[in-house]
Amino acid sequence: MSLRGRNFLTTQDFTHAELKDILDLAVEIKRGGGSAHPLKGKGLALLFFNPSLRTRSSFELGMFQLGGHAVVLAPGKDAWPMEPREGVVMDGEAEEHVKEATRVLCRFFDGIAVRCFPKFQNWAEDRLDPMLTAIAKYSTKPVINMETIVHPCQELALMQTIREHLGEPRKKKFLLTWTWHPKGLNTAVANSAALISTKFGMDVTILRPEGYDLDPRYVEAARENAKAQGGSLTVTSDIEAAYRGADFVYAKSWGAIPYFGRWEEEKQVRAGLKHFIVDAAKMKLTNNARFSHCLPMRRNVKVTDEVADSPAAMFIDEAENRLHVQKALLARLLG
Repeated sequence: MSLRGRNFLTTQDFTHAELKDILDLAVEIKRGGGSAHPLKGKGLALLFFNPSLRTRSSFELGMFQLGGHAVVLAPGKDAWPMEPREGVVMDGEAEEHVKEATRVLCRFFDGIAVRCFPKFQNWAEDRLDPMLTAIAKYSTKPVINMETIVHPCQELALMQTIREHLGEPRKKKFLLTWTWHPKGLNTAVANSAALISTKFGMDVTILRPEGYDLDPRYVEAARENAKAQGGSLTVTSDIEAAYRGADFVYAKSWGAIPYFGRWEEEKQVRAGLKHFIVDAAKMKLTNNARFSHCLPMRRNVKVTDEVADSPAAMFIDEAENRLHVQKALLARLLG
């Protein structure tokens, strides 16, 4: 199947078969197969509005290994600050509108990849994903989401890791567990973990404290995925029941949307929730589950050293798989 020329903004825009095709190619690439330089002469603009370790490294190296070239741009640092809104008087920090910046980059490059976190001020605005949406609107080349309010590339790496260690994911029990963190964090990885696990027919449980529900549209999309793929979705605050029989445990912290942009107030709410940490006692309730995290990961805050250093821990495998799945994605979209 041909995915050439398409945007990769969310996995919800792709069928199960199309995502499986990308993952199958990633497996082949990881084994040393595939075309040696399918992107020879191709260029990719990497727009980083936020810092990165794994995402930048894997995209930049991936383009190089595929025979192409990536140029990293950090708007506001080594590129002009950008304005995504329509009809505004640009008398503030932004020097360049997305309209011009995107169209110019499309004259130079074969694709644009964007990493732009929410502003963490107003969820009603941030949930519209304004920067990514604006760039996709004006781009004539494929646009790839490197994490905004979802993280579809992390989804692919997670699912490749699940398939490597559990085999066929359908009907396996996947636990997405909230964990305590000293700061209120983006919900992107949690949204994405719910989407990809249900997209592949897993029986998914989202464990979170009361008040920490994800945006309803992602929960509803996950329910629809589960229905279509023969899996299930459960949302609970019962820690013991959530862990019992799980095959894969995925930890992530996220902020409470009702307190979005008011993290100092939320601190009082989350202060008594440190017991959601992933520890050996909880893992003993599982079906010898694997454990993973998107990284970076605060040890003995989100997960104990005992679990993080155990044979069950798969987060380094998942991080490595970012390179392979993104190479497969780039080959499909730009090749």
